[in-house]
Amino acid sequence: MKGKNKQEKQRINIQKEKSKMKKTLKKSKTGGKYSSKEPEEQKEINRNLLQKQIKNLNKTLAESNIREFAELLGNSKKLLWKNLIAGISRGIGIGIGVTVITAILIVLLQKIVTLNIPVIRRIYSRYCGDCAKK
Repeated sequence: MKGKNKQEKQRINIQKEKSKMKKTLKKSKTGGKYSSKEPEEQKEINRNLLQKQIKNLNKTLAESNIREFAELLGNSKKLLWKNLIAGISRGIGIGIGVTVITAILIVLLQKIVTLNIPVIRRIYSRYCGDCAKK
């Protein structure tokens, strides 16, 4: 979302600059084209506008890391290695997460059983009693 908002702001700024440029130019009587009293001034405005657009494009490309992504796609060994490491990390993270959540649930169930609630105690003793017998 943030990238789209930045691009939208840049597009609006460029449109504002274009409209300012058109306001500074006067419409000539022949041909209906915009011209200025001083063509150098118009060239300078166009040059400045082009430089700002190039800077915005350069900044956008730098933020999007397109170069790094292209290099990664070009090197299949590096891509495979990064995906392998990412998969192992996710697997370990999921394992740790499930272990922690299961431990918390077991502790909560033990606390509930110690409260001597008859229905829950019967269910717990039925399943845990079967495990203890084996």
